[in-house]
Amino acid sequence: MSRTIGTVSRGVRAPIIKSGDDIVEIVVNSVLEAAADDGFKFHDRDIVAMTEAIVARAQGNYASVDDIAQDVKAKFGGETVGVIFPILSRNRFAICLRGIAKGAKKVVLMLSYPSDEVGNHLISIDALDEKGIDPYKDVLSLEKYRELFGYEKHTFTGVDYVEYYEGLIREMGADVEIIFANNAKAILDYTKNVLCCDIHTRARTKRILKNAGAEKVLGLDEILNAPVNGSGYNADYGLLGSNKATEEQIKLFPRDCQPVVDAIQEKLFKATGKKIEVMVYGDGAFKDPVGKIWELADPVVSPAYTSGLEGTPNELKLKYLADNEFANLSGDELKEAIKTKIVEKDSNLVGQMASEGTTPRRLTDLIGSLCDLTSGSGDKGTPIVFIQGYFDNYTTE
Repeated sequence: MSRTIGTVSRGVRAPIIKSGDDIVEIVVNSVLEAAADDGFKFHDRDIVAMTEAIVARAQGNYASVDDIAQDVKAKFGGETVGVIFPILSRNRFAICLRGIAKGAKKVVLMLSYPSDEVGNHLISIDALDEKGIDPYKDVLSLEKYRELFGYEKHTFTGVDYVEYYEGLIREMGADVEIIFANNAKAILDYTKNVLCCDIHTRARTKRILKNAGAEKVLGLDEILNAPVNGSGYNADYGLLGSNKATEEQIKLFPRDCQPVVDAIQEKLFKATGKKIEVMVYGDGAFKDPVGKIWELADPVVSPAYTSGLEGTPNELKLKYLADNEFANLSGDELKEAIKTKIVEKDSNLVGQMASEGTTPRRLTDLIGSLCDLTSGSGDKGTPIVFIQGYFDNYTTE
């Protein structure tokens, strides 16, 4: 009988990870125990994935507000710093902002509008239209913003992030000026020293500012990209991908993840005899239809993965085949014709109509999104995800 189950994604419970724990041993043991408990068997090309958070926790990759402040002060001189395009997040950015403000005399905070990079809205697009504001051209002062839009609160969190960020900066002893603009060059009317806090557009923002005459331009990826007083750090991403741990401490994005995934793959092979793919994942990529929020607050979906997860899907669109090439077939004849087509498909279907509508994204981005949705972000207690059948197709028995 043909298989009737395709891809299966399981959240795997694990112990609470602490600094210094052996993450390789914990992940391997958790997956093996889950298999024994649930009765599933291992196959080649199964996937084991773990959240970036437990890897960073095991590494002890933490830093304090004071560490951030010291690095910012050393790199910007402790005077006025333009902080541009941050995301609106108590978890992701607020504690970073505390450290930045503590390392400066004045912060000129420039917020993009109507939303930040990942879709958190300060105001609605409709509100801009009603007031006749062009977000591509208009630079708003805090006073003008309040006059036009009042005190808007975030749909989900109920926080007025403008007021919240202003208060954090003042709390750290720095002066603050807030403006709203989407052209990076607008900040140069206030200061020539700029910290770019955008995530996926940071390289372009830095380039624009440098070409426009900025004197000192750094990104969040260049703050805590080396240890400060023995702190955690990330050489590639700095503060990007960090999360609040306590009121005075952040957990940074994990570093040196490739040896971790390779070691887990090797241990699982010794235990199961199967070549299982392994990856570390952070934020997936999906948009909330109500709050309009994209995830993607991490600099990459997967900082490390085994070689079998390279590439993109190479799939045929079954409904296209059924409606076009095999429109005159039905039943078993249609089934066999489609199976034959799959078996004989080209190794690269880019540009072919039969693949139109399939998802042309990297495997790690697709799988990372699946994992992020499976594990959740709260109290599920499943920071490890075990996926089977991801690489199967309609011909797989």
